[in-house]
Amino acid sequence: MAPQWLQTLFLAMILAGQGIVNGLTLNVDDEASIKDIAGKVAYNTMSYYHSNESSSDLMPGKLPGTWWEGGALFMTLMQYWHWTGDKSYNDVTQTGMLWQKGNNDYFPDNQSNYLGNDDQVFWGLAAITAAELNFPERKGDSSWVSLAQGVFNTQVPRWDTTACAGGLRWQIWPYQGGYMIKNAVSNGGLFQLAARLARYTGNQTYFDWAEKIWDWSATTPLLKQSDWTIADTTNMQANCTDHGDLQWTYNYGQYLGGAAYMYNITNGDAKWKEGIDGLLGTTFRTFFPKKYGSKTMSEISCEPNMKCDRNQDCFKGFLSSWLTNMAEIVPYTHDQIMPAILESAQGAAQQCSGGDDGTQCGRRWYQDTWDGSTSMESDMSALSVISSTMFMHKKNSQGPLTADTGGKSKSDPTAGADDGDEQPGELPDISTGDRAGAGIVTVVFVAMWGAAMTWMVYGG
Repeated sequence: MAPQWLQTLFLAMILAGQGIVNGLTLNVDDEASIKDIAGKVAYNTMSYYHSNESSSDLMPGKLPGTWWEGGALFMTLMQYWHWTGDKSYNDVTQTGMLWQKGNNDYFPDNQSNYLGNDDQVFWGLAAITAAELNFPERKGDSSWVSLAQGVFNTQVPRWDTTACAGGLRWQIWPYQGGYMIKNAVSNGGLFQLAARLARYTGNQTYFDWAEKIWDWSATTPLLKQSDWTIADTTNMQANCTDHGDLQWTYNYGQYLGGAAYMYNITNGDAKWKEGIDGLLGTTFRTFFPKKYGSKTMSEISCEPNMKCDRNQDCFKGFLSSWLTNMAEIVPYTHDQIMPAILESAQGAAQQCSGGDDGTQCGRRWYQDTWDGSTSMESDMSALSVISSTMFMHKKNSQGPLTADTGGKSKSDPTAGADDGDEQPGELPDISTGDRAGAGIVTVVFVAMWGAAMTWMVYGG
């Protein structure tokens, strides 16, 4: 017989292994179970957030090493509150959303010299989410919908026709590496924001811009309608004919999310049904692989070799919430979407067995045992998909609100429009040499970006 100490060690290893295997057990048929698990994951997510503490050198809404993720975090927390009713993080969300609002446009001076259009638009999407959910506003401060309008009003003047006949650049300033790139998340983000503003306010201008962005995207690889794929990037120096083809969940989520609103606004126009059906088909074929049962979401470009960065660990959460939104406002998609959300949520909960307390979340939702990774971003994604399962328990839901169906947030169509400091045209005149320099920077940047992505996906 083995010594007592060895038996004890062996038993401890078995128990530890059981904890890793089991993770958090989510019963999607039980509201109490969903709220309990979501509450644990929300707590773990916020354990990374210290910007509201008086001893912090940071500022409300700003996460270490990233700015855009603050908007993504608050959007996730607002959705969590909406689905579960837990108000624990409402005050910190309000504070962060308002602290970072800049000139009512989410372009704060202390961040503006390096922001991209994609960074800014995530805060705009968080703001329109707040408006649609009637997330509490602070008396005397900016309304949520006006902040979303401020983002729209500062991005539309950046619509660039110097190459590719339109589109938003990835980066805003000529000295940035992505200045000569037009990408899916920036253009898809503005498309979704415009569509949601159109539905909330009823203003035709937003509708027209949403349609314009969609139609322009379809002239480029960013929205390839022949096979309904979305390229991550395209280069202005190639007149937007080349394409970076790594597939990411959030790119599909941006365009699907906007198309859902346009379908809803137009009472099922065939154009938007075709777009939804095409992109939804690619989404399920690509990100819900057959080898994982066809109903569990995977970030296929980085999960297989565990080389997702912190940004990429966020992406599945966005697609989860935007698909759930689609199931609500495009009812015919419900029976395709929600079984995949439910199964993905159970997989996400199962992954939440890491860290010191054994409840922090890994990234591989399809894997029975914890994958060994933990991050705030993985917790965020798990929180999004787990919270979304509450949709199955909401009776007579009105869907995202509008100004005509109970939305309390008040419109300000001029928000953010008077701050010229946020447009590239307000910089000193750009010489031919400057443009050439931007081109060189872009070539180097694209080469390095491509090498890094290739290594991440195929190396190691």
